[in-house]
Amino acid sequence: MSAPAASMAPAQASVVFKDGVLITPEMKIEITDHKIIPVGAPGNEYGKKPVIAFWYKISNLTDKKISPMDFLFVFTAFQDNNPNAENKLNVGALPDEKFLDSQTENIKKGGTVENAVAYELTDATTPVDLVASNDMGMTQIGKMTYKLK
Repeated sequence: MSAPAASMAPAQASVVFKDGVLITPEMKIEITDHKIIPVGAPGNEYGKKPVIAFWYKISNLTDKKISPMDFLFVFTAFQDNNPNAENKLNVGALPDEKFLDSQTENIKKGGTVENAVAYELTDATTPVDLVASNDMGMTQIGKMTYKLK
């Protein structure tokens, strides 16, 4: 049972993930593209499994240290293909080499940088749920489902 909106902490009330955009008091992440990359294809040359890759823009809204890799602290990918347990996908290799040197840079307040991340798929047909959360996955903010075909 969820708490009424009026009793939510102010930080919780201002957190939303909708239409590929996550907004928190600290950052804004906008998913700009996604694609499936087969094993051996550019962006997954060394992988043993196909991946789903997401390209995004991340903006720092505060004076706190934010890097493009903070995506991994707020997003988790799942494929619901196990009847008995959650199937959390493993993070794959960086799918776009142009971000190799910039993926760990600190973003200045008001600054926006681009990056990409990939998750290893466990099958080629089950849709991927990208779940935004805070508290290291304890509180779900929202979810988007990406079909693979």
